[in-house]
Amino acid sequence: MSDDARSILNRIEAEERELVLPRFDLSDAWALGSRMREAALAARLPIVIGITLGEARVFHTALPGSSADNDGWLDRKTRVARRFARSSYGVGQSFRAADKDFDVDARLDPVRYAAHGGVFPLTIAGVGVVGTVGVSGLPQAEDHAFVVEHLRAYLAGL
Repeated sequence: MSDDARSILNRIEAEERELVLPRFDLSDAWALGSRMREAALAARLPIVIGITLGEARVFHTALPGSSADNDGWLDRKTRVARRFARSSYGVGQSFRAADKDFDVDARLDPVRYAAHGGVFPLTIAGVGVVGTVGVSGLPQAEDHAFVVEHLRAYLAGL
């Protein structure tokens, strides 16, 4: 594995350890999702934003320039974050770091699962993963960075 790939994986793993919430409920989902939507609108990002709690989609919005394809990607990345209890980017990077191909080596249907950046688990301290927050519409590293930026800011405000 290259030093750059190791550096990226180390950063993602640190973000996954850092971004643990004291609580998260429907009001939090609305507040976080609305904040992300406003920022994406201001930056004219062509993304969809989704938040889940358990199996329920509790926040969803599509911004100008996004499409149904973005919804499909968001669903596939969400399944990865839920199944592995970590960020979809982290899962993909872990496979790449091991010189493996997620689409082949995970033995999961690539029509239903995508280990690309953009979905982050909602982890509550002392509880575990209770849902996900994610976006789709930008290159995977940018999708991931957008979610991390807004989850970090939201956590700082709690």
